[in-house]
Amino acid sequence: MVNKNIATLETEIYKPDAIRMNRLAMYRKLSEMYGVDTAEEYLRQLEEHEIYRHDETGIIGKPYCASVTLYPFLFHGNTTIGGTSEAPKNLAAFNGSFINLVFALASQFCGAISTPEWLSYMDYFIRREYGDDYYLRAGTCVDASTRKRTIDKVITDSFEQVVYSLNQPAAARGNQSVFWNIAYFDKPYFHGMFENFVFPDGTPMHWDSVNWLQKRFMKWFNRERLRKLLTFPVETVNLLDDGSNYVDQEWKEFVAEMWAEGHSFFVYRSDSVDSLSSCCRLRNELQDNAFSYTLGAGGVSTGSKCVMTINVNHLVQNAIWDRGLDDVRLAMKEQVDKIHKYLLAFNEILHERQASGLLPVYDAGFVNLDKQYLTVGINGLIEGAESLGTDIDPLNQDYIAYTEAILQPIYEANKAARCNGILWNTEMVPAENLGVKNAAWDRADKLFVPRDCYNSYFFRVEDPKVNVLDKLMLHGRTFTRYLDGGSACHINMDEHLTKEQYLLLLDAAVKTGCSYFTFNIPNTVCRHCGYISKHRLAECPECDGKDLDYATRVIGYLKLVSSFSQDRQLEEEKRHYSAGLEEGHENHPES
Repeated sequence: MVNKNIATLETEIYKPDAIRMNRLAMYRKLSEMYGVDTAEEYLRQLEEHEIYRHDETGIIGKPYCASVTLYPFLFHGNTTIGGTSEAPKNLAAFNGSFINLVFALASQFCGAISTPEWLSYMDYFIRREYGDDYYLRAGTCVDASTRKRTIDKVITDSFEQVVYSLNQPAAARGNQSVFWNIAYFDKPYFHGMFENFVFPDGTPMHWDSVNWLQKRFMKWFNRERLRKLLTFPVETVNLLDDGSNYVDQEWKEFVAEMWAEGHSFFVYRSDSVDSLSSCCRLRNELQDNAFSYTLGAGGVSTGSKCVMTINVNHLVQNAIWDRGLDDVRLAMKEQVDKIHKYLLAFNEILHERQASGLLPVYDAGFVNLDKQYLTVGINGLIEGAESLGTDIDPLNQDYIAYTEAILQPIYEANKAARCNGILWNTEMVPAENLGVKNAAWDRADKLFVPRDCYNSYFFRVEDPKVNVLDKLMLHGRTFTRYLDGGSACHINMDEHLTKEQYLLLLDAAVKTGCSYFTFNIPNTVCRHCGYISKHRLAECPECDGKDLDYATRVIGYLKLVSSFSQDRQLEEEKRHYSAGLEEGHENHPES
C-alpha cells in the first residue's frame, strides 16, 4: 500500500473489533473441542506474545492464501463465485475475465493468490486465434486497424492489460492491490505437472509455445519495470535437477541471463516434481500431480488455511535450562501440541463457513480445502540462538544442533498428525510486521533482544561476514530439511552479477540443497523525472537530480523503500549488501 485514503481508514478502524471477534470465535470453538482450559491458554499465549495468529484482523473463517487452478474458469467463468462473466471464448475475454477472477478470489483470502497456470492458459487462447505456431510468426501483422498490430504486440498488450490492472488498489482489500503470484516451469517440471492435462475441447498443452510465452513475459516484465515500478506478479521459476545439475540446461541458462539483465524473481529448485512454490515462500508438497478432467489441475490447487507463528526467541529464553537443548526440544513439543489444537479449531471454523456457503471459491473447485495446509510458523529463530551465545555460522555444529532442536519436533509432530483432510507444514514466516512486533514485545518482557526486527532467515541480514555462499549453505538441506513449508533465501547484493557468476550460484544451490532463493539489488527511482534504473545510483543520469528513492524487496515483494513502514525502513538501512562473490570468502576458504 503506497497511498492511504478513506477506503484504507474504513478497513483499519475496525481492526481491534475484528481481533476481539476472532478471539471470541476461537475461544468458543476451542472450548467445544478441547475444553475451557485450552481456550484460556490460547488467549494467554496470544496476549503474552508466545504465539501470533496471522491476519487476525480479518473476518473469522477467512483462509490465508491459495494457489488456485483456473480449470473451473474455462467452464463457468466467474459465475460460480458470484460473478457475471461466462466462460471466456477468446483472448480478449480471457484477459478481462481473468482480471475480474483474481480480484474476486483475492477478496476471499487474507494473503496471496497464485495462478501458476496463467500463461499456459493464455497460450491456449492465443493458439486458438493465431494457430499453434504463432510464436514462430510473432512479427506477422494481424490487425486491420490503423495500429497494424503484430501477434507479438497483441500478446504484450495482453500482458500490459493484466499486469497494470492487478497492480491497482482493490476496494475489497482496503485500497491495497491483490498479492498476485505466478509460476514458470522448465520443460521436465512442466511435463511432470501437466503431462496428462487436456483443455475442455480435448487438446493438450503445448510446451513449445508455452515455453516461448513464458520467456516473452519475463523479458517484457523486466523491461516494463523500467517504465513503472510494478510490484506484482511475484514470479517464481520452478527448476528440476538430478541432484548434481539442472535437467533443462536451456532454462538454467535463461534464468542466469535474466538475473544478469537485472530482473528480480525467485527460483525454486527440486530434484522431483513433488512440490510447488506458490506464495512468497510457502512450499507445498503436491498431493497429486495427475490431471483429472473432472477436478482440474489438482497439482496446483493448494496453499495455507491458517498460519500461527511461534516466537522462538521467547520460547528458548523461557525454557527450563537443566538439560540444555533437550529442554528446548521439550518446550517446543509442548508448544506444537497446543498450536495443533488451535489450528484444528480454526480448520473446523473454515468447514463451517464453507458449509454455510460463505466460501464459494472451494465449492467452485478453484482450490480444495482438504489440500491446503495448516501452517506452523516460526520467527525469532536466530535471535534464540544468539540468546544462547551460539555463533550463526553454517559450519558451527552447535548452531546446526540448535536449529534441529527447534525444527525437528515441529516436523515430527506435523508428520504424526497428518491424516485425510488435515495437512501440516512449517514455514519461516516473512514477518514483515511481526518481526518488529516480536522484538518490541520481548524487549518489554526484559528478554534478550539483539535487534529491533527479528530476522526471517537463518543468517543475520546485517552481518557483513556472511558471504553469498554462506547464505546458500544456511538455507541448504542441513538447516531446512525439517522446514517443509519453506524459507526464502534473500541474497542482498549491491550490484548485479554476470551470467556466468549466476550459473555458478545456481550450481551452488544444488550442491548446498538451497531450494528457494532470490537476489535483491536495489533499483533507483528519480523522484524528479521518474527515471528508473536497475542499479543503485547516487545521481539520476537523465536530469542529474539527487532526489532519489530506492526499491528492493521488503520481504517477498518489490516496493519503494519510502513506502516501507518506518520500522522496516530502519531495518533496510542495516541490511548488508554484498559487494560480489569474493566478499567474505576468507572466512570459509572451502566454500
